[in-house]
Amino acid sequence: MSDNKNKALALEFMERAFNQGDLSVIDEQLAKDGVDHQEPAGTDFCAHMKDVVTSMRTAFPDLRFEIHKILAEDDIVAFRSTMTGTHQGPLNLGPLRGVPPTHRTISVPHMHFIRMKDGMAVDLWHIWDTLRLMQQLGLAPGPR
Repeated sequence: MSDNKNKALALEFMERAFNQGDLSVIDEQLAKDGVDHQEPAGTDFCAHMKDVVTSMRTAFPDLRFEIHKILAEDDIVAFRSTMTGTHQGPLNLGPLRGVPPTHRTISVPHMHFIRMKDGMAVDLWHIWDTLRLMQQLGLAPGPR
């Protein structure tokens, strides 16, 4: 696949999955044997991503990822984004399980690296500023 095609697929995935809540794009664009490198070995890639999207959109019904810069070379797509939303539902993701709505708005930077093969995402590396998220939700003290 071309670099431009891989970038287009990544952008389509973020728009449909996270911004619109369309879980069908997960089955269309993620390899069933793919790996989220933040999760334990053996994690079901597609089921995990459906849980992430559902959890994020439950907590932040107005969830939006703005992509600032996207690059592609060979089989890797990398991009920087900002996640925004208003915490209106329970947050049940990773170390933030069971956080009740705070009704606060958030703006959290992310970085994503995706390895593509034949139009499908097969590897995901993802970094987000969870401390900043916790500070914005009032769960951790702010910077000094």
